[in-house]
Amino acid sequence: MRNEYDFSKAKKASDIKHLAEVQAIPTGKTRITIMLDDDVISLFKKQTETSGIGYQTLINQTLRNSIEAEPVDEDLLRKLIREELADYITPPDRSPR
Repeated sequence: MRNEYDFSKAKKASDIKHLAEVQAIPTGKTRITIMLDDDVISLFKKQTETSGIGYQTLINQTLRNSIEAEPVDEDLLRKLIREELADYITPPDRSPR
């Protein structure tokens, strides 16, 4: 193995037909850099042990579920609370005495 290599005459991948075609295939994913809390990463990594899915895939699925979930607005929250409390609140006895 050489200590140095001369790449001054090297071609770019985009100039070589079959490599350019591979680069042009859309993957549907974009590489980004994001800062997440250590405990969040740790939680997702622990989940990979039981799910068998990579932690980055789990983070992506969690974000997607959050985006697709029905937003909780005031009306929905009130409806849910009424439904849950219905079993515990009984109307007062209004029978004549």
